[in-house]
Amino acid sequence: MTDLSADNRTQGPKRKVNLPYLGLLPAWVIMGFALILPIFIIAAVSVSTRGAYGGFDWGVDFAGYRQIIFNEGWSGEMEFTPQYLLIILRTILLAGVTTGICLLLAVPVAYWIASQPGNRKSILVFLVTLPFWMSMILRVYAWMIILGRGGPLPRFLEIFGAQEGLSLMYNDGATLAAMVYTYIPLMVLPVFASIEKLDGTLIEAAHDLYGNRWTTLRRVILPLTAPGIVSGAILVFVPALGAVLEPILMGGGKQMMMGSLIQLQFGGGRNWPFGAAIAMTLLIVVMLVLIVIALRSAQKDREV
Repeated sequence: MTDLSADNRTQGPKRKVNLPYLGLLPAWVIMGFALILPIFIIAAVSVSTRGAYGGFDWGVDFAGYRQIIFNEGWSGEMEFTPQYLLIILRTILLAGVTTGICLLLAVPVAYWIASQPGNRKSILVFLVTLPFWMSMILRVYAWMIILGRGGPLPRFLEIFGAQEGLSLMYNDGATLAAMVYTYIPLMVLPVFASIEKLDGTLIEAAHDLYGNRWTTLRRVILPLTAPGIVSGAILVFVPALGAVLEPILMGGGKQMMMGSLIQLQFGGGRNWPFGAAIAMTLLIVVMLVLIVIALRSAQKDREV
């Protein structure tokens, strides 16, 4: 008996199994194989060498990243080429403008939907999500018909003196219109969720204190709905950076963005290391944006 009690004292208390963490293990495995592992593979391909017949060969070579800024001349010297930097800047600019336009359109729409009665509100939310029930390529083709030669919008402009046979296709404006239409539901829904939780008595109090509509919007509504606005901005900006269909179909391939450039390198260009380097650059841009947003949110929380 004394030996058994001594063994029990030396072993100490048994550790309890943490069941919640074990329950999350399948989700971690799926996320690891579906999200983490592909990122590491793309990162490895981005520092590999280009194959003789396309694709890639395993190795360590930063030529893909170097090609973003420099190009090798006839005599082997490195020449600065800004064309890919311009594509990156155009992508960031169009994604930012798309996010801003979606925000300007989504806030009044979300506020109006949130002020409606229950049944009508549900129907309106359903109508906002209705475009998701249709293939994205069909939605883009619909905009090609609207803006193309002989479409409704060019015909309408012809009434006011525009030239006959006008086409509004194959430019940044057409790409921007399709991107705003594609991603605006992603902005409306989180903004609506934040506005719906807003205490209406605060708005009434702002009006009682002689605040006009602009002041109430700027000092009450926008600060209290900031989490939904930030979430909507992220949901729009991140996929807009990787847009492929809109630049190819609406821009005609002339106004190239990072998404279409990546698709071209993995497709016809068969330069996988360079395509992977562009993809990793896009990932870095997204991560920097998310880090800045997280730091600003943490700073605001500390101030409060």
